[in-house]
Amino acid sequence: MKLSAKAIFTNLIVIALFIITALAYFNPVLQGKAIFQSDIAQYKGMAKERNDYKETTGVESYWTNSAFGGMPTYQLGANYPHDYVKKLDRLIRFLPRPADYLFLYFIGFYILMLCMKVEYRLAVLGALAFGFSTYLIIILGVGHNAKAHALGYLPMVLGGITLVFRKKYLLGFILTSIAMALEISANHYQMTYYFMLLVLILGLVYLIYAIKDKQLKHFFSSVGILILAVVLAIATNATSLMATKEYADWSTRGKSELTINPDGSAKEINNGLDRGYITHYSYGVTESLDLLVPRMFGGSNHEDLGKDSKAYEFLIGQGLQPSRALEFSKDLPLYWGDQPGTSAPAYIGVVIFFLFVLGLFLVKRKFVLWLLGGTMLSLFLSWGKNFPALTNFMIDYFPLYNKFRAVSSIQVILELCAPILAVLGLRELFKSSVKKKVKMKALKFTGIIVGSVLVLIFLMKGFFDFESFRDASMVQRGFPEDLMAMIERDREAVYVNDTIRSLIYIVLTAGVLFLFLRGKVKKNLVVIALGVLLLFDLIGVNLRYVNKDDFVRSRAVERPFQASDFDTAIQQDKEVFRVFDPQEGLNGARTSYFHNSLGGYHAAKPGKLEDLFEYHLYENNVEVLNMLNVKYIIQQDEEGRSFPAVNDDRNGNAWFVERIQPVSSADEEIKALKGLNSKTTAVVNTKAYPRITKLSYEVDSLAAINLVDLRPDAVKYNYSNSSAGFIVFSEMHYPKGWKSFVDGKEVAHIKVNYAFRGMKVPEGNHEIAFKFEPEVVKTGSQIALGSNILLGLVVLGGIVFSFWKPKRKGAKK
Repeated sequence: MKLSAKAIFTNLIVIALFIITALAYFNPVLQGKAIFQSDIAQYKGMAKERNDYKETTGVESYWTNSAFGGMPTYQLGANYPHDYVKKLDRLIRFLPRPADYLFLYFIGFYILMLCMKVEYRLAVLGALAFGFSTYLIIILGVGHNAKAHALGYLPMVLGGITLVFRKKYLLGFILTSIAMALEISANHYQMTYYFMLLVLILGLVYLIYAIKDKQLKHFFSSVGILILAVVLAIATNATSLMATKEYADWSTRGKSELTINPDGSAKEINNGLDRGYITHYSYGVTESLDLLVPRMFGGSNHEDLGKDSKAYEFLIGQGLQPSRALEFSKDLPLYWGDQPGTSAPAYIGVVIFFLFVLGLFLVKRKFVLWLLGGTMLSLFLSWGKNFPALTNFMIDYFPLYNKFRAVSSIQVILELCAPILAVLGLRELFKSSVKKKVKMKALKFTGIIVGSVLVLIFLMKGFFDFESFRDASMVQRGFPEDLMAMIERDREAVYVNDTIRSLIYIVLTAGVLFLFLRGKVKKNLVVIALGVLLLFDLIGVNLRYVNKDDFVRSRAVERPFQASDFDTAIQQDKEVFRVFDPQEGLNGARTSYFHNSLGGYHAAKPGKLEDLFEYHLYENNVEVLNMLNVKYIIQQDEEGRSFPAVNDDRNGNAWFVERIQPVSSADEEIKALKGLNSKTTAVVNTKAYPRITKLSYEVDSLAAINLVDLRPDAVKYNYSNSSAGFIVFSEMHYPKGWKSFVDGKEVAHIKVNYAFRGMKVPEGNHEIAFKFEPEVVKTGSQIALGSNILLGLVVLGGIVFSFWKPKRKGAKK
């Protein structure tokens, strides 16, 4: 498929437009500023040791000691050999962050539209609609970069699939392979998984039509080509996929060995996440209407109404200083929906919603079926616990669905499908082959449907009390009930205002299209008018939540945490130990930024460590802290100031024990830690390690073990003992990759005390070394290299074929 010089020039202009638009929206990046993203700040805390080690030594380490007592860096920015897909991704995302992700949204959707034979003007319109969808912007504000990254490549993958089903087999195979490789490399498998649900619906619809049109050979050929493309894409990302799978099995995402809960009751056995955790963020059924009225349910937990709020008037009336009243009214808890909280509504734009409904009447049934099917499925699944029949079915029976949390985020599929159908509907409206009567009828019914919904929403306000289930806790925290009543009035006010706002945009959109059908305005003017309406609509909402105020100096982003006095004091201590901040627990990475921490911030935490917290640490079994070599526990004095309390009872980095307490199951192993004297006794599951038969050891008075070298992926000890002994190490036992050596000779180590490393050692003076050499990285890198070479050859062959084929045809003539 050859591109004319005009087409190439047009596409270059479009790319330039996307670059300018992305930089214009995030214009502070041009001043050297960066957006402060809370999740990225946490990531930097988790990854600091790995990043510092790489910068200092040039060596890529695949283990970090700074978070969760030790874990792989597979999900903390690890770079793998022969990861050429990531290099290609960096070429595409060349703009400063987060403008690079906005550009990716635009260009990905634009490519999809071209694959669907949509002319460039409408393709640009759709790309802007998709890129400025409020959810896609807000995730950039809070730092869900991996999610944004994955969402940017989904339209490209869909474009490749579309080409294959259009019988553009070679081009479709190449685009699907490359786009899917980039999608997987983005490393947000939840978004990829949700997209695959849409592909299943598409495949089912195409199969039905293939049977109807007697095109089964083409259908199965297309499916076969796409499967090969996906397999090749997977293979190019073999290292990251294999490493992630390995870690996931060890994390909270894997199957637990335990069959009891901390209280001793029977534990629900499953291979995924807890049902309540999966559905914790579930969209309310009525709340879904904020797809077309952004603040129908208040918008977010932190709305800025300024001096226009009833809360501001109330506080001024109570004698509060205007500055303090204004500060409060810029952070109003207006959200009153079903979710625990939200940073913004999932608003797709009422203009796009109008065009989406229009598309239902005009677009071919084949496209309507899979786009509407994907939209409705994502909407129903986003309701989570509010639609238990479907949600429980998916959790119980649909493969891998129980591996992902926050089901509300599946609405990203809706946010992809809606602008596609909207643009396709607009394309049909502009076609001269479609009768004017059909177009006018479609516009009429669309106006009636969407207008009626908005009028109904306006009238429904009398049925709501605008109370949130969170309000009671706010009153308990000291919020006056009169102030809460004013906040409820503010919720009602934004409900009404945004409903009227949406009605105005609908009238303007319908009016523009009506004038076009009456021949009063030309197509180009219509496209420009719709583009202006669409941008004013979406950007007007987006700027409420992500704007220049979110940008700070780049230094503040690169160094998101500032050392406190107690951090500085702890850093003066040159021993090797861990620090625990109970205020952070397992949901904060600030401590990891400065010290080797017991806590951290990650969606998939080490499963064994979380078990230790739930079964023991939350029950005040401080022996767990001793085993984890926690020297400093951050506490607060009576005035709320933090200080480091010293734990003098810690076990150290490693210690000899006198006896082994045998158990025969994981349940017995974790229960045995209660009341355990870990300095003298180690608990071993002898069913897992049947060779551990010696249960007592002599530890002479001069026995000692010292840590002599510590790097992220290597540890070295010297020890002396007059008798053969057993040593417990205050390091997390990870079953894959860690090798242990005594005097350079590889020996085995085992899991003890449920989560730690233990080793039998000979008498005398010896050196013990641990090295993290993950086989998964070596094997995966070899697969990735071969697959990237194959993909490169396919692309090269496609380029050669595209030039060779026309010449061959010319020779026949």
